[in-house]
Amino acid sequence: MTATGHALIGTVIAAKIGNPALAVPIAIGSHFLADAFPHWDTGYHRKTKSGRKFFAETAADVIIGFVLSYVVISLLFPTTNLMYAYFIVIMAQLPDWFTAPYLFLNMKFAPFTWFYRLQKVFDSRLGLPWGFINQAAVVLAIIFMGRFVF
Repeated sequence: MTATGHALIGTVIAAKIGNPALAVPIAIGSHFLADAFPHWDTGYHRKTKSGRKFFAETAADVIIGFVLSYVVISLLFPTTNLMYAYFIVIMAQLPDWFTAPYLFLNMKFAPFTWFYRLQKVFDSRLGLPWGFINQAAVVLAIIFMGRFVF
């Protein structure tokens, strides 16, 4: 799943679970559950991209995720503490942050290899457009349920 998808899921978790002792493990677990759902992300076909392009796409994805999280908090969950929400957003993205040195800095040694291998176990990729459509549907459903159902 994209960093944006993880960020938006983390936003809903922060809005609905005010206790960080519960929200942090749920956010980290949500990362692996979301990655298990067939999805597209910036790493799809990364070996055919230049390192700069892969990094630029991924950086843009992270920035978009933070911006959209702010929009969702402001519009749908305005009573949520912004600092807390961003802390949970980062927790929802944490496995990817731990994999970043392996992918972008060529740090192919422990503990970064451990995180990379763990991520690969759960990663279920699907090309465009369906991988993006699936992901958008899941994230929008979670936002809708967080706002109107729970």
